[in-house]
Amino acid sequence: MPDKTVIRTESAPAPFQGAPYSQAIRFGDLVFVSGQLPVHPASGKLVEGGIGEQTERVMENLKAILEAAGTSLDNALKATIFLADLADFAGMNEVYARYVGDRPPARATFQVAGLAAGALLEVEIVAHA
Repeated sequence: MPDKTVIRTESAPAPFQGAPYSQAIRFGDLVFVSGQLPVHPASGKLVEGGIGEQTERVMENLKAILEAAGTSLDNALKATIFLADLADFAGMNEVYARYVGDRPPARATFQVAGLAAGALLEVEIVAHA
């Protein structure tokens, strides 16, 4: 049975408001990244701006965590995206596409009733290590 390894990097925000979860868990050759909000790692605050700026921050957070786990967005297998408003889908998708390249992961996108700190989106990813 593979070991469960906690992934932690200062290049991405710590768990939101000290909640009991890890940024990511590596189990065998899979990395499960917790949902990332558009929070800047240095300030711990939600980035200002619209869906473009918030998606950019989320993808940078995911990228940093995956790199700390020894992998990258190129190896992402599955993404789940939570949007506060599906009207932001096109704006999110434009930024997201730049990060996932020409072999994007499988994906599900949902509109949700609300996200922590008033964020416009949250994204979680499973990747191959």
